[in-house]
Amino acid sequence: MKRYPLIADHGLVGDLQTAALISDEGVVDWFAAPRFDSPGIFSALLDHDRGGYFRLSVDAHDVTVKQLYYPDTALLVTRFMSPDGVGELLDWMPPLRSSAPSDTHAIMRVMRCTRGNVRFTLECRPRFGFGTDPHETLIDGRSAAFRTRGLCAFLQTNIPMERDGPHDVRGHLDLAEGGLAGASFTVAGPDAPVPPLPEGQEVEAALWDAVDFWQHWVRRARYRGRWPDMVHRSAITLKLLTYLPTGAPIAAPTLGLPEMVGGERNWDYRYTWVRDGSLAVRALLDLGFLEEAAAFTGWLTDRVEERVSAPAAGGRPLQIMYRLDGDPSMPEEILEHFEGYRGSYPVRVGNGAAEQLQLDIYGEAMYALGQGLGLDNKPTYRGWQAVSGLLDWLADAWDGPDEGIWETRGGQQDFTFSRVMSWVAFDRGLRLAQEFGRPAALDTWRAARDEIFEQVMHSGWSDRRHALIQSYGGDVLDASLLLIPRAGLLNPTDPAWLSTLDAIERDLVKDSLVYRYDPAASPDGLRGSEGTFSLCTFLYVDALARAGRVRQARFSFEKMLTYANHVGLFAEEIGPTGEQLGNFPQAFTHLSLIMAATTLDEAIDALSNR
Repeated sequence: MKRYPLIADHGLVGDLQTAALISDEGVVDWFAAPRFDSPGIFSALLDHDRGGYFRLSVDAHDVTVKQLYYPDTALLVTRFMSPDGVGELLDWMPPLRSSAPSDTHAIMRVMRCTRGNVRFTLECRPRFGFGTDPHETLIDGRSAAFRTRGLCAFLQTNIPMERDGPHDVRGHLDLAEGGLAGASFTVAGPDAPVPPLPEGQEVEAALWDAVDFWQHWVRRARYRGRWPDMVHRSAITLKLLTYLPTGAPIAAPTLGLPEMVGGERNWDYRYTWVRDGSLAVRALLDLGFLEEAAAFTGWLTDRVEERVSAPAAGGRPLQIMYRLDGDPSMPEEILEHFEGYRGSYPVRVGNGAAEQLQLDIYGEAMYALGQGLGLDNKPTYRGWQAVSGLLDWLADAWDGPDEGIWETRGGQQDFTFSRVMSWVAFDRGLRLAQEFGRPAALDTWRAARDEIFEQVMHSGWSDRRHALIQSYGGDVLDASLLLIPRAGLLNPTDPAWLSTLDAIERDLVKDSLVYRYDPAASPDGLRGSEGTFSLCTFLYVDALARAGRVRQARFSFEKMLTYANHVGLFAEEIGPTGEQLGNFPQAFTHLSLIMAATTLDEAIDALSNR
């Protein structure tokens, strides 16, 4: 077992309220429950010795491992091939159907020998509360109970188990060809009784129920383009990263995975960003998943409505991120007892950026609401009051510095992208008011929209770079501006935009991969560098396709797809040697893949029809 497998050496399983990462060695080395943002139970990916893990692997010399998803599902298959035999491990979490939050979550693991003879080894070492909550372990036949403060877990298996130290269990099982075994790890409430041991027929029924759930769900996608496997995998990943009870998508299921190995850029992404979720609405609508898009729109409307009577810090109507249930509190702390992934310290839990001022979120929120409200006919009276109040506040607040889309910690600036998205906020607000005949300060909003446009094109433009730049008064470029043609501020073939696109290509694009910005030229308050940002690479593809540079867009898109891991998943960034970096898998990356694929398909079809 590797101390720290590569970030990319993992697949994701989940039940729509939480998720687990499983390495290609059969190790669950990340699992938090009962929710995505709960403390970790298996956190070996952040500290091999203190984090805990659940291993099921074939012990043999010269083992070759292959991991894949069962087609169009979130069921993970890990195949161990050795000279003595071939063993398979099938992992999944039964998807929850109810919108009620649940305390009970199960990781199901089925082992079988398909050829020859294999020996499976089981090690279960839970470490509750990120390894800070002690637990007692009770073994009774084929069940082990792990009880701690406020939580308990049960391991049930037909692998003979024995105690391994005071708190852990291990076991071995030899299987001949055709042999079958299983294990389930179930998290439940603190007083939960030991569940009945699942029988073979029950496990098989649960397996096919999960297969049917995912295959029926993805069959609803209306994508008929050139990259169905990657688009469907991205759609399943977005679904896995959405908290069913509220419809809120998280940015990623992990925390602390580094943007630079050994560096300090290690964040907790298990929350719902207004920015990420709003862009996800467009991706979901592109695929025809109206229910999921409407669920997030409803969640976002609730956040806007609740701030009418209780504004956020500084009187702002929105916070940049929230917990899954809309709770705005997520104080940032350091897990000082964790060494971090391959020494990437500090390991942060919570996210202090929640208190930042990021003016771009209002444009992204209105972008989502402008699309989502059309799904539910007219906005409610209270809902429109909230939206109108948000834009009235923004009319007084947009012309000032903020921390910007990338949540830098180097001080506030007049970020061009924040102004661009403020323009989007007023533009979409005006459209909604006119479409639904709602009362609004139309003159004020229109004046703000027009002033922002003129200001962006004057103060956000660099004559030296012949491009729109990151912040007023500077010359640094920023890949967030690749959203401009999609947002509609400039036509995708406007000479000013094409000149900006050329400048971004010269400075931020390397072998078709795109950096967010240059930290050396624009200090962000953090040490070290980072890899290319996968979201920006797909935004680059989208912008190229819209600009009519279709051949270049397709080449860049196809090249980027080769950086996916073995099961089609992407982290946040691509490192200098092609490795996946940052929290994994990243919703931002997968939603932008969908957006780029649909835009590129349309552009190719348009060329073919000429």
